[in-house]
Amino acid sequence: MIIPSIDMMNGQAVQLIGGEKLEIEAGDPFPIAQTFSLAGEIAVIDLDAAMGKGDNRDIIRQLIKDFPCRVGGGIRDVETAIEWLDAGATQVILGTAAEPELLSQLPKERVIAALDARHGEVVIHGWQTKTGANVLDRIKELREYVGGFLVTMVEREGSMQGIDLDWATQVVAAAKGAKVTMAGGVARAEDIAALDRVGADVQVGMALYSGVMHLADGIIAPMKSDRPDNLLATVIADERGHTLGLAWSDVESVRTAVRMRRGVYHSRSRGLWIKGDTSGDVQELLRIDLDCDRDAMRFIVRQRGQGFCHLGTYSCFGEDFGLSELYKRLCDRAQNGPAESYTKQLVDDPNRLKAKLIEEATELSEATAPAEVVHEAADLFYFALTAMARAGVSLEAVEQELEQRSRRVTRRSECQSTKAETGK
Repeated sequence: MIIPSIDMMNGQAVQLIGGEKLEIEAGDPFPIAQTFSLAGEIAVIDLDAAMGKGDNRDIIRQLIKDFPCRVGGGIRDVETAIEWLDAGATQVILGTAAEPELLSQLPKERVIAALDARHGEVVIHGWQTKTGANVLDRIKELREYVGGFLVTMVEREGSMQGIDLDWATQVVAAAKGAKVTMAGGVARAEDIAALDRVGADVQVGMALYSGVMHLADGIIAPMKSDRPDNLLATVIADERGHTLGLAWSDVESVRTAVRMRRGVYHSRSRGLWIKGDTSGDVQELLRIDLDCDRDAMRFIVRQRGQGFCHLGTYSCFGEDFGLSELYKRLCDRAQNGPAESYTKQLVDDPNRLKAKLIEEATELSEATAPAEVVHEAADLFYFALTAMARAGVSLEAVEQELEQRSRRVTRRSECQSTKAETGK
């Protein structure tokens, strides 16, 4: 799969050729990250920190908060690595510091070892110093300590001259289960498809920034269809994972979806179908996922209006359910409910809501029998969701906060445990 890359210098997204020549200054990284996140995880590299010329720490911290990011550049000790993991980075990328003694102190699955290679030889110090070490041998030395490798073909970096598939296959074999991400020279969607087939992801920068590759083409490159019309089955789900329905996609519809960041599909009767253009029930596209067999996609969307189904229901399988449906009802009552509505009264009287939250939390903490715990937890959920509706805070935002906390490596002390521990 494609891993879009954002290289940071002086607060801006840039692209260098050969690690030295500034070729593209793309500007503010946030709109770039918003688009790139449609593909899923983003690689964010702090070039200033890597070169010892300052850092882009504050900006990258905000990027991590808003988007799923693996972070690299200037990470040379355990403390810095843990700091980024605690900040919410999905993984950290270590270069010259990736040695067994250091790596053994970090959670293996959250660490990527970056190996820069010129014609198969490891190079360091900004790709200027040869080490005499063979990349494949180095991978074998480190594979038991890391969850993945980022291998950059330096002689191809920024050149978009294509990939060396035979060598990439050797890299994947040497990694023996550790996930491999290749970088350097990728210019075509076909390169991504070929590398995906041998078990490698692809980190792409220059081809995307220069417009040589469309992000949508990179996302669906590994996909294959067994249909005569080459359409791709597309499962549509909301931001909480609830399935809304099934549609079909082709290259044109996916390109349009990525460009507009909307739910756009291929209708077998009408052609290009931009969901909501006539009904008003538009979808904001958040992410595109590929299934394990590469023959189906999932569009994660934020559904607006009545819902996805032409019958006026939230999904093609009926109305929404669970906490999502309860939260929607509470939001409606908070804004439009009659004065006699209990929810409306709570929203209009924050002190009353506060008292109920404290009361129900206490009752839940004292409950012991399973049925009692269920009852008290349901009460507390209701009042917590009412507080969220009052503040205009979505379930998705709370879940994202919990996901961020789950990435922390440093465990909180008992005196800090007033918030629920969510570490995995």
